[in-house]
Amino acid sequence: MRNTHVRRVGALLVGLGLIGAACGSSKSQTTATTSAGTGTTAASTATTAATTATTAASSGTTAAATGSGALAGMKGLTPLLELSADFKARLKTIDSALKDFNYAAETYDAVTIIALAAEKAKTDGIDYAKEINGITRTGEKCTDFKTCKALIDAGKDPDYDGQSGPGEFSGNGEPLKASYGLLEFGANDRLDNAKTTYLKADAPASADVPQDAVVGTRKGDGVLKIGTILPQTGSLAFLGPPEFAGFDLAIKDINDNGGVLGKPVEGIKGDSGDATTDTANQTVDRLLAQNVDGIIGAASSGVSLTVIDKITGAGVVQFSPANTSKKLSTYADKGLYFRTAPSDILQGAVLAQVVAGDGNATVAIIARNDAYGTGLADDVTKGLKEAGVNVVVTKVYDEKAPNFDAEVAAAKAANADAIILISFEEGSRILTKMVEQGIGPKDVKVYGCDGNMGNALGEKFDAGK
Repeated sequence: MRNTHVRRVGALLVGLGLIGAACGSSKSQTTATTSAGTGTTAASTATTAATTATTAASSGTTAAATGSGALAGMKGLTPLLELSADFKARLKTIDSALKDFNYAAETYDAVTIIALAAEKAKTDGIDYAKEINGITRTGEKCTDFKTCKALIDAGKDPDYDGQSGPGEFSGNGEPLKASYGLLEFGANDRLDNAKTTYLKADAPASADVPQDAVVGTRKGDGVLKIGTILPQTGSLAFLGPPEFAGFDLAIKDINDNGGVLGKPVEGIKGDSGDATTDTANQTVDRLLAQNVDGIIGAASSGVSLTVIDKITGAGVVQFSPANTSKKLSTYADKGLYFRTAPSDILQGAVLAQVVAGDGNATVAIIARNDAYGTGLADDVTKGLKEAGVNVVVTKVYDEKAPNFDAEVAAAKAANADAIILISFEEGSRILTKMVEQGIGPKDVKVYGCDGNMGNALGEKFDAGK
């Protein structure tokens, strides 16, 4: 969202609280608090949580060994709070085939926050956007739609702490608090649940900018309609199932508890495709013609940047569960763009500390050429330099390229201690070439990001796609 008061977020204070996900174990781990602006660190400790339901982005069971194990040891981040067993079970009542849970909680919370804001504003018109940030941070704590709605009905202000965390939105509509899952692939080229840890990140006071003004006069019709531009197809299609499950579950929970403004919420699902297609624009046109009051998505920051003007220009809220590009923090969006996922400024700082903490002195970066890829590459580079790690080469690639031989060759020639891969689904082909060239996860420490860390990456790698 646009912020006319502060043009950049500034230094981020990132507290890395590592919470081990190993079943039945408990041990102390050293954590670090880093300032992404100053590079200072302070030691602290966290206690490993013993739990049997600690999977970050998998189904809670280890898949049968189907891969070569070539991805074993590859680590990466995705915005993720430790999800409760109950929430994952309820998501599976929506989609029994779910393998990953990436951004399911963020989608669920985006829908719930919209519903609570409309209840608070007593309208499904544009004015409900003025209540969204406040729903996440001021008032009495509540953790579900039913309890929060009861507070509103009693004339009180709810402070919704959802499935994805407390949120605590700044005035530009993005969270000041975040939790990341640090995921790792096992010997079967699938995520190893037992190795998942959780890292907390907090933005400093300077990121807490004033409320953006909502611009527009769109009226409501008394029925809250929420559409989606989420990936059913394209390079982020692996994120679609958990996001749609979160969307459907939120609408079910809301409607099971009285709906909004006394009527059921209507959900209209649509595909976003990816930035190489015009799918999102076509879906947005259809949703606007159906008089939606809010649109959940896109998952891709690049896709959101192609449709944000059309959505907000119509006086409709756009609320992404997965956009992380920092370009969206200051975008001129009429006060109508929000996201439950944290900015990549946070992810870059956290990933840099993970890489530095593993003892790497030199790093090569391979990143896709879009707002997400280049933005995250810049932020992780900044964090690495502040941590004393030398980025020896950064190669930016075109996702539509027939091959990625040159980028992999450059990374190999750099002879770095570690390689960071910032990609979407095309990362499986890059990893195949890396393995062929002797710089796969078995040979070099390889790190991924929220755009590629999921069981779908292992499946595509095994299938040679």
